[in-house]
Amino acid sequence: MEHFIVSEISRHGYLAIFLLMTLESACIPIPSEAIMLFGGALTAGATIAGVSAHLNLLTVSLLGLAGNLLGSGIAYAVGRTGGRALVEKWGRYILISHKDLDRAEAYFAKRGEAAVLVGRVLPVVRTFISFPAGVAEMPILKFSLFTLLGSLPWILALAYSGNAVAGNWQSIAGYFTPISIVFGLAIVAAIVWWYVKRRRMLAAK
Repeated sequence: MEHFIVSEISRHGYLAIFLLMTLESACIPIPSEAIMLFGGALTAGATIAGVSAHLNLLTVSLLGLAGNLLGSGIAYAVGRTGGRALVEKWGRYILISHKDLDRAEAYFAKRGEAAVLVGRVLPVVRTFISFPAGVAEMPILKFSLFTLLGSLPWILALAYSGNAVAGNWQSIAGYFTPISIVFGLAIVAAIVWWYVKRRRMLAAK
């Protein structure tokens, strides 16, 4: 995946950064760390990974943010237009009921801002938070605003870190991998725990 990201940014520059960040935010598991760190590294003026492209740091940051907003909007739109019907149709197979959807909608109505804002800086979660926000029909303006506020510091931090370390950008990217794995395993464990508990609860009725 890292080789693919480096290859695409090397060939297409700004366009690749924008499109890759769009895909990452549209629930395609592409690591934004590698995208923005390598993009930021190419703004340092040095030859990196055999690439001598000299990109502009502000432009890289803005395109990364724009891609993030577009991809998040796509995932949100999918969730809002067809996500609830999809979950209502197939949710019973994973023990999700209409009441669960109603609770999720009520939660996003009350605390959706915090969920989106915090979710944007958490590994794994940031990739998928937009879809449930759409399913719960969180107001689009609130969703967009808190997506922007949550994404901005993360994207700027990655781009500017890539610029600062330039050729050593991979060393920083390596620190994020274990964190993402831990978060991913924690989320899987939480889902399994919820499923087992739910199954036992339904069986006891």
